[in-house]
Amino acid sequence: MTLTAGVVAVQGDVSEHADAIERAARAHGQESEVLEIRESGLIPDCDVLLLPGGESTTISRLLQRTGMAEEIIDHVEAGKPMLATCAGLIVASMDAQDDRVETLNVLDATIERNAFGRQKDSFEALLEIAGLDEPFPAVFIRAPVIDSVGEDVEVLASVDDRPVAVKQGPIVGTSFHPELTDDSRIHDLAFFETVAVEESQR
Repeated sequence: MTLTAGVVAVQGDVSEHADAIERAARAHGQESEVLEIRESGLIPDCDVLLLPGGESTTISRLLQRTGMAEEIIDHVEAGKPMLATCAGLIVASMDAQDDRVETLNVLDATIERNAFGRQKDSFEALLEIAGLDEPFPAVFIRAPVIDSVGEDVEVLASVDDRPVAVKQGPIVGTSFHPELTDDSRIHDLAFFETVAVEESQR
């Protein structure tokens, strides 16, 4: 069975995320097809979904305008895995603390945009992440931080006691850009580990 993965391609590192998904799939001996999604109609066919970074106000506006926002919400409500990174995390949240961002309200978290500073303040850090055996080389670029989470949200990693990776149901959200390394373990954790657990429970 081929797993269909959709990367919402309105902004962000689309090809890098596609490569990471394919690497993670190969590691599981899983055939995969990655769709770059720029319009509505394709998301319902996806087994897993990725919402990349970019500029959160622009992403949220385009998702609403194209009708993809409703499809993403339906995807999550159906229990299908989604990975939301950086600006994607902001858009997925309940509260971006910015009226210009129309959030999807699928992740019970409040986000502070650009919490780690501007582009010049970008940095890398080896993060201990729940579910991973070894630290992950996280790349932070104009990164948001998670101010607060609901009781159903599991914090997977923090920097200076502030959450930067979380999981709620089928959603994994990160403040950092996991696609900017050759390490595909975040994509594995978000997609293939979740799929494997679901299949074992059927």
